[in-house]
Amino acid sequence: MRAVVQRVSSASITVSGELVGKAERGILVYLGVASGDTESDAAYLAEKAANLRIFEDAEGKMNRSVIDERGGALVVSQFTLLADARKGRRPSYSDAAPPELAKPLYEAFVGFLRGYIPVETGIFQTEMRVAYTNEGPITILLDSKKMF
Repeated sequence: MRAVVQRVSSASITVSGELVGKAERGILVYLGVASGDTESDAAYLAEKAANLRIFEDAEGKMNRSVIDERGGALVVSQFTLLADARKGRRPSYSDAAPPELAKPLYEAFVGFLRGYIPVETGIFQTEMRVAYTNEGPITILLDSKKMF
């Protein structure tokens, strides 16, 4: 399972022109589910994302988490995080879990993250428009298999 975590001052998702999810000061999480992932991958990444110290303390050092900031999260399903673009020009998505396996693990991640902070989401397997203001910019890559 892979995630891109961004520190944001605001983020929102619209589907067909309708607002479906938003977050103010907090994190925007793009989540990709790989074939072979389990609920333990979801639990690991949720805990890691919630506790990342990417918010500044009174001294300007990144020592605070979104939990400390009493912020929230906006989570977006993003199978393209599993893309393999090493060959040719068309990425392969063969490492991504099929939707019927990915959706329950995506929902598990959201559930685990809700154990730490308020969470809103997009709509799984739809065309979404994501708007956000990345503070810093701060963007962190996470992988449950610790590939990076």
